[in-house]
Amino acid sequence: MDIPTSTQYFSLQPRHWAYESALPRDNPYRQLISLFFTTWFFGILLYFLCSGLSYWLVFDKTTFKHPKFLKNQVKLEIKQALSSMPGMSIMTALLFLVDVRGYAKLYDRSDEAPFPLYNILQFPCFLLFTDMLIYFIHRGLHHPLVYKKLHKAHHKWIMPTPFASHAFHPIDGFLQSVPYHIYPLLFPLQKFAYVALFVFVNIWTIFIHDGEYMANSPILNGAACHTMHHLYFNYNYGQYTTLWDRLGGSYRKPNEELFRRESKMGQAEWERQVKEMEKLVQEVEGDDDRSYGSDEAKKVQ
Repeated sequence: MDIPTSTQYFSLQPRHWAYESALPRDNPYRQLISLFFTTWFFGILLYFLCSGLSYWLVFDKTTFKHPKFLKNQVKLEIKQALSSMPGMSIMTALLFLVDVRGYAKLYDRSDEAPFPLYNILQFPCFLLFTDMLIYFIHRGLHHPLVYKKLHKAHHKWIMPTPFASHAFHPIDGFLQSVPYHIYPLLFPLQKFAYVALFVFVNIWTIFIHDGEYMANSPILNGAACHTMHHLYFNYNYGQYTTLWDRLGGSYRKPNEELFRRESKMGQAEWERQVKEMEKLVQEVEGDDDRSYGSDEAKKVQ
């Protein structure tokens, strides 16, 4: 039986098992269940594939020796991420359901764009829009009334690895993804561009946690800027750029020592980081309940 397809570029006819369910294929409950398991499965796949490659090929294992690297941190990061993904996936699936049910301004063919150039402009527009909203959401998550309940779980990692990229409280992780779903409710977005940007967002999140400070850019919020955020809490809330941190007075330029390996991994730099970080932990969290001293450090000594 032929059925309408979501795109005109290709068509995949379902097998006969798809019609054996008691629920019709366009039933919202069936769609929600399918979206949940698809989001969860591919989220785990993307997490382990990209974080694993980044950890293996990019992440500097000398970080294990940092005095604020936690005991068994990599295992704890993975455990936190895996425990949060079902919750994040069901909340995300609800928003995907809104798209699937036709409430978003998603379009299929390039000639359906508002104007031809929009097929290119949608990418920077999407990134700038979400960068702005994430800044305010992220900064709000640092408010004393919600920080300890939601965002503190992600700040457990003072010196994060790529596996910390998705190690959130599930509500925290979901809230920071909401701007990606708001955009197609307000503005046109090509369907495949939507999927590609969703994948890019997840990869970028891994990138800014990989600890490799390749770009000392005053514009991009790269790994160095985000390390400043994990170390010193109340700076660099942005996702892609430093624009809103500069406008909001929360930008902190990464110090030059981070871009030279001999000083980045030097004892003097670490002692300076620890001294300031410990003072800020007291101000933001009170007593530090983390357990430092990793077994991983022994492997690189």
